[in-house]
Amino acid sequence: QVQLVESGGGLAQTGGSLRLSCVVSGDTFSTLSSYYMGWVRQAPGKEHEVVARVSRTGVSTYYKDSVKGRFTISRDTAKNTIYLQMNSLKPEETAVYYCAAGVSLSLSAYRGQGTQVTVSS
Repeated sequence: QVQLVESGGGLAQTGGSLRLSCVVSGDTFSTLSSYYMGWVRQAPGKEHEVVARVSRTGVSTYYKDSVKGRFTISRDTAKNTIYLQMNSLKPEETAVYYCAAGVSLSLSAYRGQGTQVTVSS
């Protein structure tokens, strides 16, 4: 079993920054080497969307077009942790952000409990 625990959400002003962290526990080695890892968000009344994703090797990354150049996903295998650095935040990015893992690009196998990010205008 795999557990994903997020932290780092909160309130930011427009243009501000937040860094989300996700600690992976359980079958960590298998998870980081076997699954895509990333961040999914859900804004009120909207569908889940993959914001950023890192490949199983950690070499390749994907970003939703609207966050390119502002968000950075990274992972620290020694700490079993995934990060999402979010800069120049916008009010429309207010959402619950979930750490997620999966064998498919949708990251649907495992999700954390989520952390609220609120961006004030």
